[in-house]
Amino acid sequence: MTKYSNLSDQELICLLNKGNEIAYEEIYDRYWPILYQSAYNILRDRSACMDILQEIFVWLWEHKEDLHISNPKSYLISAVKYKVANFFRKNKVRNTLFTELETIDLNGLAFYDDSMEVKELKEIIAQFTMQLPDKARQIFHLSRAEQLTNKEIAKRLGISEKTVENQMTTNLKKLKLKMGRFSSWMIFFM
Repeated sequence: MTKYSNLSDQELICLLNKGNEIAYEEIYDRYWPILYQSAYNILRDRSACMDILQEIFVWLWEHKEDLHISNPKSYLISAVKYKVANFFRKNKVRNTLFTELETIDLNGLAFYDDSMEVKELKEIIAQFTMQLPDKARQIFHLSRAEQLTNKEIAKRLGISEKTVENQMTTNLKKLKLKMGRFSSWMIFFM
């Protein structure tokens, strides 16, 4: 029996390409500490680091057959840097929105469901969804109205998760164009 900790990175990747779970676990055990430390040095947020590493290792397993990696360590460290950058980008957009909302004087503003803007926004979204093809409409409804994850939608509709992801990306791009002056509200649909 092979002791996986003695195998080279290339040998582990070859075994991973064939779906070997023990090789995957060895890659995880070998690189998790350095990847975690790399993310934590920047984020200083244990939960965010754990989420990022989970995304990376799930992606690694899901794409195991297609991997052509010559240096797993630098590949995985690059993936951490990419995910950390995305984390900052997403949070910057959200933080900017909430900072702007804090500076708005809400006294005297009608900001409830009966306001004209909210009614108009609901009408735009309703018209948009009615114009979508059946499957796209179903996916959009399950995602936004029922708040299901892409994985849950894929399972319910019997399609791939990638199809759901692609469809939602397309739908949201189209919706953004439709919303016109309301496009700043798109942050709530992402």
